[in-house]
Amino acid sequence: MKQLMALCLALLAAVALPAATQAQGGPLRIEITEGTIEPMAYAVPDFVAETPGASQYAQQLARVVADDLTGTGLFREIPREAHISRVTSFEAPVQFTDWRTVNALVLLTGSVAEQGGRITVKFRVWDVFAGTELGQGMQFAATADGWRRLAHKVADQVYMRLTGESGYFDSRVVFVSESGPKDKRAKRLAIMDYDGANVQYLTDSRSIVLAPRFSPNGDRVLYTSYQTGEPRVHILNVGSVQSQILPNASGVMSFAPRFSPDGSKVVYSVTTGSNTDIYLMDIAGGAPRQLTFTPSIDTAPSFSPDGSRIVFESDRSGAQQLYIMPVGGGEPTRISFGQGRYGTPVWSPRGDLIAFTKQLSGRFHIGVMRTDGSEERLLTASPLDEGPTWAPNGRVIMFSRETLGAQGTSSLYSVDVAGRKLTRVRTPDGGSDPAWGPLQ
Repeated sequence: MKQLMALCLALLAAVALPAATQAQGGPLRIEITEGTIEPMAYAVPDFVAETPGASQYAQQLARVVADDLTGTGLFREIPREAHISRVTSFEAPVQFTDWRTVNALVLLTGSVAEQGGRITVKFRVWDVFAGTELGQGMQFAATADGWRRLAHKVADQVYMRLTGESGYFDSRVVFVSESGPKDKRAKRLAIMDYDGANVQYLTDSRSIVLAPRFSPNGDRVLYTSYQTGEPRVHILNVGSVQSQILPNASGVMSFAPRFSPDGSKVVYSVTTGSNTDIYLMDIAGGAPRQLTFTPSIDTAPSFSPDGSRIVFESDRSGAQQLYIMPVGGGEPTRISFGQGRYGTPVWSPRGDLIAFTKQLSGRFHIGVMRTDGSEERLLTASPLDEGPTWAPNGRVIMFSRETLGAQGTSSLYSVDVAGRKLTRVRTPDGGSDPAWGPLQ
């Protein structure tokens, strides 16, 4: 069991760290070359239905859990048709020999019961070759319409036991839902599960909306709206779906807002005349504080996880580059020095990386770099990739990709921080400007 856990930890570390720093001091050292790893093989039979009403959920729950785990790129599911054993009772002994035969390293078993409109899910995780359970069995319960969230919770627990880190499956994403032709596109704010399910709309399409951003606990959303005829920052309560405009001087454009890590402040951009500067505002009240003062375009600010610094984009050097400054303002430090233009920086929740959009030679990329600008890596490439946002555990990035031409559409994609696993997030319509919320 210890070897299995150490292997998984080393594999996960290898995704985000350079080879020279992987698994230092651990019982196993995994050298990853050319950015590839071998996904861990696991099996998840359909969950056992313990009551008649649970039958409709037994297979669906197992499939969502499998989709979550396989979607990370760290795990590979053994196809159900290859299974030798059939799990018909949650309490029955596991036939480990049968699972070793199909080369499963990990086995997930579960059951589901339904009573009075509520379902209860139980699960166990097994180290197949050691023949032992990883941790202890757990159970979750919810109303029947929350069955997908239960599956995500199970997947989060399995992910944590196999990697030692928190998952990101029981989380939501706020984004701009887009429909209609490209020259007359309707946009409205929407919230969905991280995998594109359960889309709910927060605004109508009467006004253009841009750049939604979740609060740290997911109860509020900042966004930019043209409701008044010019861009203004709004704040929306997710529960009541009521919004208000943040105070601003008349005739001044405000946009690109983002919450501080404690949710008490907002950093955003303000355009006056030909200048765009960054401002900081206390949500509880008080006058906004100007943080930058140069005759340039300073925008797209993002806090460090500890709230002490802000990364932003600026053309003060003649082209879009990334800079970091103290939260109180002051002389910023430039961190991007590669070819091309850099924008939309977002600090990882782990504090180790900054994601960004890069434009180079007619192509757009989503990339990451260390907070000092070192070890830049481009994860994607297309005619138009932009707007990265981090998963709660800092291991996956979501962004929007637009196809060119009059019939072009915008869609959401996710990619792991190694650039190995690129996945389209299926939504009912087009999507852009995603912002990942916290674990629920």
